[in-house]
Amino acid sequence: MTAASEQLRFQLKTHLQVIYSGVLAPEQLEPLTDSLIELMRLEQVEQQPEPGKNHWDQQDVVLISYGDTLLQPDERPLHTLHRFMDEYTDGLINSLHILPFFPFSSDDGFAVQDFFAVRESLGDWQDIQSIAERYRLMADLVINHGSSDSEWFRNFLADREPGRNFYFTTDHEQDLSEVVRPRTSPLLRTVETNNGPRHVWCTFSHDQVDFDFRNPELLKMMVRIVRFYLDQGVKIFRLDAVAFLWKIPGTSCLNLEQTHEVVRLLRSLIEYARPDAVIITETNIPSRENLSYFGNGNEAHCVYNFSLPPLLVYTLISGDSHYLKQWLMAMPPAQDGTAFFNFIASHDGIGLRPLENLLTEAEEQKLIETMQQFGGEISWRSLNEGLSRPYEINISLYDALQGTQEGPDQYNEDRFICAHAIMLALEGIPAIYIQSLLGSHNDYARMARTGHNRSINRSQWQYETIRTRLDDADSHHHRVLHRLKHLLRIRTRQPAFHPNATQFTLHLSSQLFGFWRQSPNRQQSIFCVANISHRQAELRLADLNLVNTQDWSDLLCGVEYPDLHAVISMEPYQTVWLSNRSDL
Repeated sequence: MTAASEQLRFQLKTHLQVIYSGVLAPEQLEPLTDSLIELMRLEQVEQQPEPGKNHWDQQDVVLISYGDTLLQPDERPLHTLHRFMDEYTDGLINSLHILPFFPFSSDDGFAVQDFFAVRESLGDWQDIQSIAERYRLMADLVINHGSSDSEWFRNFLADREPGRNFYFTTDHEQDLSEVVRPRTSPLLRTVETNNGPRHVWCTFSHDQVDFDFRNPELLKMMVRIVRFYLDQGVKIFRLDAVAFLWKIPGTSCLNLEQTHEVVRLLRSLIEYARPDAVIITETNIPSRENLSYFGNGNEAHCVYNFSLPPLLVYTLISGDSHYLKQWLMAMPPAQDGTAFFNFIASHDGIGLRPLENLLTEAEEQKLIETMQQFGGEISWRSLNEGLSRPYEINISLYDALQGTQEGPDQYNEDRFICAHAIMLALEGIPAIYIQSLLGSHNDYARMARTGHNRSINRSQWQYETIRTRLDDADSHHHRVLHRLKHLLRIRTRQPAFHPNATQFTLHLSSQLFGFWRQSPNRQQSIFCVANISHRQAELRLADLNLVNTQDWSDLLCGVEYPDLHAVISMEPYQTVWLSNRSDL
């Protein structure tokens, strides 16, 4: 056995001891370790993963899309999506997150019926493999729950394998008062089985039944799925809703130690199987809890920066950078081998839990009221004693930024581009939602048709329709796409925008938001400053403490600033990327 194989076996046994303490006997861990190694085809590994290695740089940008966002008659939607990437992103986006493309029964893909199949209406595995050959493919491992309309669940009801003990059951006598919920539906669903009535645990909906990871056969099945996805070309695994994975009645059932250890176990298996593969945890929770999924550099490679979307929207509608600056100053830098996953829009709504302890209740309420004024909807979650609280805002980002707290104005597009200019410059790997790239408005018709608030930002486009708009220079869709590509074209060439490059928050007026980035080799500096208000603002270059022996220019417009005591008059929502190097 190689030294690397021995190290892997030791790591796996250590993970399993933590996960199954009090659940499995010690003598059961050895054969379980053997099974996991066999399932991942890791019987002989020659090299250990290199710790602290960054599998990304400033050229990495992710597009988030459903497989059927773009539709063309007589063409598989996955083929149409692939064609859009080739035709319209100009090589500026090198990674693609295709949201769940499996057969499903609800929640637009997140109630998976078959983890080993591609939904026939989208295409097949050959289409997935074709995309993976051209782009770095990100896929969901929907690890917390599965569809109640699946073979596994039917087997659970019939008491047969596979699925017999895959789902978490409990009873109403257990203390469930502390369980944290993201929804308002009852936690338990009563079902009739061959062994009598059972109460299955449903964190999200009664069609999404939570798995029971106390059963090692379920863990083995998930590992089999991971290996299969790797074989299909998946290089980035998004662990969906992973924070809810382990349940112990009497606790919050959120972020439990066993959950963290399962992430560490998957990290060990995946990085030994493919050293450049990446795990991203999707944990829509307060910032401090979210950061815990970095572990000690041994859990997630990346965590979603969930506080960024609501804070940035609040900043741009209030014209006050105070809270965004406070949050950025408190954010610890990601150590090498880890990175923040930055986004400001996604298939879900703008989460409000990540705002906890960042805004006051009055300010959060003002954000909610403004988003409702702009056509947004509110989704709720359950608290104890029958109470509920806003969980997320459902709205397209373009419409969310159509105005300020004073109402809509003429700066919708500029405010939208400003948000992306800030996000693209921040420490971390940026991800852009396809509806943002297309400049989509709120889709009230789709929301009415589905009856779900989240559908407001999940438009489906006929490909020829959106192509016509994207090619029309007078269309805001065209302008948004080309202005975003302009930002990307510049960003991807700057070493100072490496996801792990140094970042310091600048202390400027509340009307300005700024930070300094420096490349890992310290040769390039970029001062990123945005006017986050609808009024003109002045930026004194002397306030930035620029090195006077270097030449400085704005990467975004090419203007040079030989006089470091000059004052830049910044238009509403204008951003400058001031760099000492413009030759890149």
